[in-house]
Amino acid sequence: MRSVYLDNGATSYPKAPGVGEAMSDFITNIGCNIARGGYQQAYDAAGRVLEVREKLNALVNGPGPRNVVFTAGATAGLNLLLKGLLRPGDKVLTSPMEHNAVLRPLEQLKKQGVVVEYLPCTDRGELILDGLADKLTPDVRAVMLCHGSNVSGTLFPIDKVGPLCREREIFFLVDAAQTLGAIPVDMAAMCIDGLAFPGHKGLLGPQGIGGVVVTDALAAELDPLLSGGTGSMSESLEMPAFLPDRFEAGTLNLPGIFGLGAALDYLEGEGAALRIREHKLAGHLWARLMELEEDGIRVLGTDNPANRTGVVSIDFLKADNGEMAFRLEQEYGIQTRCGLHCAPVAHQTLGTFPQGAVRFSVGPFTTFEEIDYVQGAVYELLLD
Repeated sequence: MRSVYLDNGATSYPKAPGVGEAMSDFITNIGCNIARGGYQQAYDAAGRVLEVREKLNALVNGPGPRNVVFTAGATAGLNLLLKGLLRPGDKVLTSPMEHNAVLRPLEQLKKQGVVVEYLPCTDRGELILDGLADKLTPDVRAVMLCHGSNVSGTLFPIDKVGPLCREREIFFLVDAAQTLGAIPVDMAAMCIDGLAFPGHKGLLGPQGIGGVVVTDALAAELDPLLSGGTGSMSESLEMPAFLPDRFEAGTLNLPGIFGLGAALDYLEGEGAALRIREHKLAGHLWARLMELEEDGIRVLGTDNPANRTGVVSIDFLKADNGEMAFRLEQEYGIQTRCGLHCAPVAHQTLGTFPQGAVRFSVGPFTTFEEIDYVQGAVYELLLD
């Protein structure tokens, strides 16, 4: 039986060419830490880490390579942004479409006196912009939004939200877990103060590496989430004041950074073409599944394919979604993600709680033939 991987919303597969080789080369032939050893191999490794920071900063049009902070992934980055910034009495605006990587930290912060308010969305998961400016009152410390929903695939108009926040000196934080590498992000133009990202999704790198890109203004207000050794200012018991050391305690995941660097090298040459291809694939998947709505499914998210990521989720109206996902894999070899996708409030908004949905998510290496095969498989299940 063939295998069709459509779970790129969880992690990309396959990874970019060269990722595994770069990680293996580091472990086998380099192996040292940076900012610790006073020898050439450590200096060379540090130079490569700086190159990766420079590539990430250029990709998002960020404030500078030192403003790129490595973390274990987007979740760790979001925790740094939220817990480092928000203090008792602060107010933060977010959306019901957020991942638990946002909502669970905010739930913790609520218990510490942070006020959390949801911005309204439609039942397709679209952010309602009307009236947003009136909600950006002086007591709002930050606005925290995803760029694209991991459930509905709907993109948020962060290019419109960011300038409204900047005008009012409100920090704008963005979760780019579902978009960076696949959809352009411009921190300067979008007025983003803090951007969290994973290395293993749209960037086509390995799991276990990600980060945040922060403006100087935001960094000045952030408390470190972790404290420890940095290889710098070791005479002080305080974390260094300068970036990125202030937020990078402990040993960095250098195999992950080297793997991510290889992925970024690949994207420098192929990224533009891959983004166009993935957008076409996503539109094709959405259109083919929309053809089956009258046969017993509901396609979640916006009906504007230009405003979607590579995620398309469906709700089987007359069957159990879990059973259908199981049969898709067992009978057709189609690998999906079923359930609540770590986003229960999003499913409540979309009307798919508690049953969840079956999520298909394309990547740049998906084929159009595979999408047609998926549509045929779903149709056969609906006829059964």
